[in-house]
Amino acid sequence: MTLLSEPSEIERKLHELRAAHRALDDRINQLGREGPRDQLELQRLKKQKLALKDWIVRLESDRLPDIIA
Repeated sequence: MTLLSEPSEIERKLHELRAAHRALDDRINQLGREGPRDQLELQRLKKQKLALKDWIVRLESDRLPDIIA
């Protein structure tokens, strides 16, 4: 993972990650409607979706300034 320093870079990456997250969510829902045929693929997609969510949360927290209490 590369460090993103510019706010525009962070926003661009967040946009890409959110789009990928939505696409995975759509695919997971599609597999769920089709029935329990491919549980292995479903588990793999859910793991990828969680990893994307973690990355999104990390980048969103990088956008906020550190507050010294």
